[in-house]
Amino acid sequence: MSWLAYSYGKINLGLYVLERLPTGYHRIETGFCFIEWKDRFTVRPSDSYSLQLSDPSLPGGGENLITQAYRAFDQYVGLHQHYRFEVTKNIPAGAGLGGGSSNAALTFRILNKLEKAGLDEEDLIDLSRNLGSDIAFFIRGKPGIGTGLGQEIEPLEIQPDAWILTIYPGFESSTAEAYEICQPNPEPNMSLRSILTNEPRDEWRYLLQNDLEPPVVAHHDMVGNIRDQLYELGAEYASMSGSGSAVYGIFEQDFVAIQAYESFHELGFQANLTRPGFQPDQGIYLKENSA
Repeated sequence: MSWLAYSYGKINLGLYVLERLPTGYHRIETGFCFIEWKDRFTVRPSDSYSLQLSDPSLPGGGENLITQAYRAFDQYVGLHQHYRFEVTKNIPAGAGLGGGSSNAALTFRILNKLEKAGLDEEDLIDLSRNLGSDIAFFIRGKPGIGTGLGQEIEPLEIQPDAWILTIYPGFESSTAEAYEICQPNPEPNMSLRSILTNEPRDEWRYLLQNDLEPPVVAHHDMVGNIRDQLYELGAEYASMSGSGSAVYGIFEQDFVAIQAYESFHELGFQANLTRPGFQPDQGIYLKENSA
């Protein structure tokens, strides 16, 4: 008997770094929405915990967020039995797409269901607070605006009713370096909420920004080149996601988005095309005939 579930990536619609805190963390404001880039989880009961990743180059030990989430749940809630996790990784690591955080959130949700622990969203978010700021967004499973350290999520219907083309340039970007170099701006010209809810997408190019993008582009000019190419291929808005390195473009017309996808795919880039108004499948499905 085993269970099947999917872990989805995200992009950031704007990212304002408002303040550098004495703790070394940063107060931010950002829009979160989902993309269809996803990892596949198969989970089955086992005598002891184990994690098998499809990509052997990825860390599978204590530094992996799946393992950290599993241990946190076991420590604070307790497990009646252990499980084997088999994960087919598709979301690129170090890309600003939240793959690790999404994996951790799904791990919490799976254990909550299989163990019949009865925890609500706030309980699971409390468990995640020491693991990563993006995990709260994935636990809620709805688009919204993140504030504070990014853990305070206000659900808001900001999932674009348009095609999202996400490109991975083939290298990772350091989150710590991006935040270290960026210059916080405590008073943006316009609120992120106002831009995302009131301004047309074709104006976002002039109004919406990711404060981490300039320092990353300074070190990795390909990030800027991909962003510019997305505009040339017809994107209404293009930006780096999170601290990079992935870049996305938002397209109104399907054939324009598909042509852009094919252009990058032919150049050998990993890419994902997300449908308008996409909503992630939050189901955890029992595979009764599995061994």
